Amino acid sequence: SKLTNLGHLEMMWRSGVRFHPLLVRILHKSRLRYYGKPEKKMDMPYQAYFEVADGTGMMSMVLWNSLCPEWYHSMKVGTVLLLDKYTIKTSYPFKTHPTPGDSQMKRFATIEISLNVRDPPTEISIIPEEMVKPEWGLPEVKYRFITRSELDDLPNNHSCDVIGLVTFVGRAERARKREHSEDFWLYRWAHAIDGTSDQPFILELFATSQPDVFEHIHPMTYLVCTQMRVIQDLTENPSRTVYLTTSNESQIFITGWHKGQPYTKDAKVKNFIQWMKLQSEADQIKKTVIGGYYPFPRPPDSFLKY
Repeated sequence: SKLTNLGHLEMMWRSGVRFHPLLVRILHKSRLRYYGKPEKKMDMPYQAYFEVADGTGMMSMVLWNSLCPEWYHSMKVGTVLLLDKYTIKTSYPFKTHPTPGDSQMKRFATIEISLNVRDPPTEISIIPEEMVKPEWGLPEVKYRFITRSELDDLPNNHSCDVIGLVTFVGRAERARKREHSEDFWLYRWAHAIDGTSDQPFILELFATSQPDVFEHIHPMTYLVCTQMRVIQDLTENPSRTVYLTTSNESQIFITGWHKGQPYTKDAKVKNFIQWMKLQSEADQIKKTVIGGYYPFPRPPDSFLKY
């Protein structure tokens, strides 16, 4: 069929012409957001952001309301979509943006694609990967994997992806989203090693929209976390510890979920798998810990320093 591209949409979206279908690949996926309020009677007040791209660049796409339970889990990073009867809106200015794996990719930030259940009802088709043709010019998903030995030199808030063997996972904890609020974030701490340093990755993992993964992070699983943010203690604390925290676009994968994921082709992921083949499972199991209270960042060891 006749197709349009994101670059053309950026130029023509105010003209009022009917847009042709779009063929795009999902590069990033946000957590599912619930925006229901007691006074507003909406059936399914859900929303999710995706960053989609074709040969011309990258743009945000928003999935609304009852389309979320229907499509959210099928729309994975790397999935190719054919979209028709979508609408174009001015971008929401306060949303978070993932850091693209390809720094050269053009970003169309003024508008976003809106997928709705009516007015008009969007037509969504998922194209199986084996049917995707090279001549369509769709970009591959690229990552920014780092090793533990590289972490200490990265600046605060730097975005990266990591892979490691889980050696510790803490119990699930809750933190209030705002003071006096009834809403809580659910999170847990984990340690993962990759053989490049004596120190593990310290990971603050908030529950994303993947409860089946979040609840099954165990020692000895291969853990992949994407779009993590570096938290550097910027005070002059000589014993400072760098850790990583999830962002709105983080995805978490454990053993059993890796097959077919785009990151399996990444060189640093392959290096980690090679390192794991040389390890003794019995030796590693002796060093693993699960559960318990994990106070972090650690308080100083004396009141004077505190």
